[in-house]
Amino acid sequence: MKALIAMSGGVDSSVAAYLMKTRGFECMGATMKLFSNEDIGVSGDRACCSLENVEDARNVAYSLGIPYYVFNFTDLFREKVMDRFVGAYMNGVTPNPCIDCNRFLKFDRMYRRAKELSIDYVVTGHYAQIGRDEASGRYILKKAADAKKDQSYVLYAMTQEQLAHTIFPLGEYQKEQVREIAEQQGFVNARKRDSQDICFVPDGDYAAFIERYTGKSCTEGDFIDLNGNVLGRHKGIIRYTIGQRKGLGISSDAPFFVTRINPDDNTITLTHGEGLFSDTVIAENINLISTERIDAPMRVTAKARYRHKEQPATVTQDGDRLTVKFDTPQRAITPGQSIVLYDGDVVVGGGEIASAF
Repeated sequence: MKALIAMSGGVDSSVAAYLMKTRGFECMGATMKLFSNEDIGVSGDRACCSLENVEDARNVAYSLGIPYYVFNFTDLFREKVMDRFVGAYMNGVTPNPCIDCNRFLKFDRMYRRAKELSIDYVVTGHYAQIGRDEASGRYILKKAADAKKDQSYVLYAMTQEQLAHTIFPLGEYQKEQVREIAEQQGFVNARKRDSQDICFVPDGDYAAFIERYTGKSCTEGDFIDLNGNVLGRHKGIIRYTIGQRKGLGISSDAPFFVTRINPDDNTITLTHGEGLFSDTVIAENINLISTERIDAPMRVTAKARYRHKEQPATVTQDGDRLTVKFDTPQRAITPGQSIVLYDGDVVVGGGEIASAF
């Protein structure tokens, strides 16, 4: 059996390659070139497509004795990830580009490239597990053994065909075990720090990236309260997200929070807390994994952001939309983010948050 290993230059994908080789797979390593650092206004080794990361991946592949290539996916990444990221912020919503990258690049274009090369599986260093439900015959996505590193949230958009041809070797491992394996194998990246940033915004300044990318400065506008009274001036809607408290620049006896971003009239609604909690979410662009559809109200736990803790909820489906009603109101549910549903450790599915109330 053949496996195409998506190698970022980090320790996780390197150990994934090692584990696949030890299992007897014929492996090929590949790094996806998604952008040039100059295109995003940075230089050196701060982004994932840097020369250092490519060389780290190549070094590991060489030490394992497997062929290694760089695939140029820059045009698709610009269209499906960067353009969508910029468009979302310009329209007052907060996207998750890692989910788009997984959906359109790692498990779509990479999988198609594997098929073109007659390779059976795509392998990544994600912390998640894939199984098969014998009763339904469906492939299922499960949480990783390492709860702190679990990445099932960003993988909810995977299709049945993609799950059938993907392997996550790290799903059963703890992170420290992975680093220990890398050290035992002498990998150059054994103690390389994990990236915490969006790859094409390595300094975390989304607004500056968007203004460089578009060549335009975002227009200032009014902060208003729930009654429409003007409270002050904001510096452009791309600089704010739902629930934000810091950086508002407004003096008040009680703290203000962003509760609504209004691109139509370029205003941002602030609140001292009223209106910041919602118990109902409408999700669109949905994908279901453990079941083909939800025919009756289903009890789940739901996560409305990657770092949020799952909360009990009931989900119903109406066509290509999900309605998720939490047992208790949740703070700062944000359009543009994804809501992911779980049945225990199994991912039921998810979708993009269109609205919350």
